[in-house]
Amino acid sequence: MKTTLSRRQFLITGAALSGGLLVGCGKPSAADRLGDHSLLPVEGGEVALNGWVKIAPDGKVTVAVPRSEMGQGVLTALPMLLVEELDARWEDVQVEQAPVARIYANATMMLNVVPFTTDDDSVLARMARASVQRLGYALSLQITGGSASVRDAWEPMRLAGATARAMLVEAAARRWSVAPDQCQVEAGQVINMKTGAKLGFGELAKEAAELTPPQDVPFKAPSQYKLIGKPMARRDIPAKVNGSAVFGIDVKLDGMVYAAIAQPPVFGAKVASVDDKAALQRKGVLKVLRIPQGVVVVANNWWRAKQALAEVKIVYEPSPNDQLSSADIAKKYKDELAASKGFSYGDKGDADLAFKQAGKVVEASYWAPFLAHAAMEPINCVAQVKDGHVTVWCSTQSPSLAKWKAGQVAGVDSDKVTLHVPFLGGGFGRRLEVDMVEQAVAIAKQLDGRPVKLLWTREEDMQHDVYRPAALSEFRAALDAQGRVTAWSNRVAAQSVSYDSVRRLMPSIASNTPDKNQIEGAFDIPYEFDNVTVRQIRPETHVPVGSWRSVGHSYNAFFTESFVDELAYAAGQDPYAFRRGLLQKHPRHLAVLELVATKAGWGTPLPPGRARGIALHESFGSWCAEVAEVSIEQGQLKVHRVVCAIDCGVVVNPDTVEAQMQSAIVYGLSAALFGEITIAHGRVEQTSFPSYDAVRLAQMPVIETHIVPSTAAPGGVGEPGTPPIAPAVTNAIYALTKQRIRSLPIRL
Repeated sequence: MKTTLSRRQFLITGAALSGGLLVGCGKPSAADRLGDHSLLPVEGGEVALNGWVKIAPDGKVTVAVPRSEMGQGVLTALPMLLVEELDARWEDVQVEQAPVARIYANATMMLNVVPFTTDDDSVLARMARASVQRLGYALSLQITGGSASVRDAWEPMRLAGATARAMLVEAAARRWSVAPDQCQVEAGQVINMKTGAKLGFGELAKEAAELTPPQDVPFKAPSQYKLIGKPMARRDIPAKVNGSAVFGIDVKLDGMVYAAIAQPPVFGAKVASVDDKAALQRKGVLKVLRIPQGVVVVANNWWRAKQALAEVKIVYEPSPNDQLSSADIAKKYKDELAASKGFSYGDKGDADLAFKQAGKVVEASYWAPFLAHAAMEPINCVAQVKDGHVTVWCSTQSPSLAKWKAGQVAGVDSDKVTLHVPFLGGGFGRRLEVDMVEQAVAIAKQLDGRPVKLLWTREEDMQHDVYRPAALSEFRAALDAQGRVTAWSNRVAAQSVSYDSVRRLMPSIASNTPDKNQIEGAFDIPYEFDNVTVRQIRPETHVPVGSWRSVGHSYNAFFTESFVDELAYAAGQDPYAFRRGLLQKHPRHLAVLELVATKAGWGTPLPPGRARGIALHESFGSWCAEVAEVSIEQGQLKVHRVVCAIDCGVVVNPDTVEAQMQSAIVYGLSAALFGEITIAHGRVEQTSFPSYDAVRLAQMPVIETHIVPSTAAPGGVGEPGTPPIAPAVTNAIYALTKQRIRSLPIRL
């Protein structure tokens, strides 16, 4: 849906352009992204050819990966991009975590703040996209998130491989006294096409490194790909299977001590007093500390720290939030939605006039609760502050922010901080936060140089998350006598993830302005309606919120696709056919919808007692549609089958795409069936997995993934599979029972 420039677009675009002008408008240049060979540490005769790749004398190739591996396969997909252009042997390739440096910034992730639809190719939209990317690069935001790892690496990592390849060819050509075009590269060797002589990469690397990197190197044509598009075994899987993989929780150091923390159960409360006499008498306890976030016990092992913490008598100051409940928060949302006009986020045509002339008006309200991230690896961090230097080991999605925060807390410059990023046992947006780094470094400062491992209990992890915001959505639609939608009105109330995140990091610059992440998936719907109004309302609560897998898309897809389904029935049309009729100007949406319907057998008979529901949603540069097949057995919902179709542009590793669709669907289905964080007396009621359940093996549906062939630039795959699953299931429930589910989690 293309609209006229709204005030929201004007404001955020102005901010983006202002930032862009500060650093030079336009995307980061090729030279910017290629980087200098001095960035990579070398040993054993290795030679770095740029900031992304180094080669050993035996021809082994090491690729620097700047994104955190949290199960999404970046340690495989990103090296594939570089090695494709380098033409090394895949068997000779190894990977290492890239250091924190500007060339590894995730500039593409910044596109998630731009308030333009994907198909808006206006000059202003292009300028805004280029400027925010440049700004993200200037800020050195080395972050794994926004389904942007492959999207961001698509150009720089192929450029690094192609440039290194050209330098190796030039070195060989000089040695043979031939023109470079008389050489070809194959499987880690440069071959003299006249004589058949061969030189391995290891033999040429040192000479190649002395050359000036060429400009404007060409990339391979897709027809020449040997790796991209082929299913490749994940490089991280063997270590995870045999137990040798090191996650943050596994880090062990000589002389390390352990810390357990108790944070105020009511968000924002303060510690009034601490009685630690009993705890200090326990065996192995070294210290009881107060840090800004709570009370910490340090001991010679973690179990002793945890047991001693239970004996610390902590009194908290009274808080204005001590009596707040989920019902209070829901009422606040309803009241603010009723009282506020909100912020216009996509007006088109004259919706007010269309409603006055409507033959029929359909109205509905939807609710989505707070959600926890519930990663399998609870929050942890190891830190050491010694001799003016800080060393941190942390499973983080935000290395650049973690390094900055560690230096800030320790009172040293960032160049005095060394950060190690082990595997992440789940991220989902929770590990974009750096609270664990802040706490661990604050503790380490008081331990005379000893390293400390801070480990939250599962209860702390569940009750001190930064939650997916609760959200309330109000719809009105006008239909004419032929069942055609003549007006669409949507008002969404939810807290701002962006505001809360910035407020936690840098409170002095936090600005409570409208937030595109809150309204994404609502203002940018693809359906062609003549008259549209979309408004954002921003209630505030004491509950901290943060990025949760697919962010605003996670609830807005449920709202929007459910209401579209309602309109289909109100118009007397099949839900699939109804959507098709509204997508004629959006071929990629239409192709995904048609593929999923075909593969799911839409319209064909099902066994008695079963029904299908369909949903379509675009997010993070990809188009995803899902069909869920459900039944109700002995009063219990059963999801038998989920068919997924995705257009994510060029596919790097199809195995990863399929795995990520399965993961995203299971994650979203768990939230739809069970996910709910509730508040009583100001605090979270859920404590662990028994009270915050997930889909079990016996409940797993069959999941089928179908990929639309595409030559477009890559889109995201980590998150786009999550938004459509809840509405696909609830739409299927309606088809089966005529019961419309308007609130999550699903309760029949």
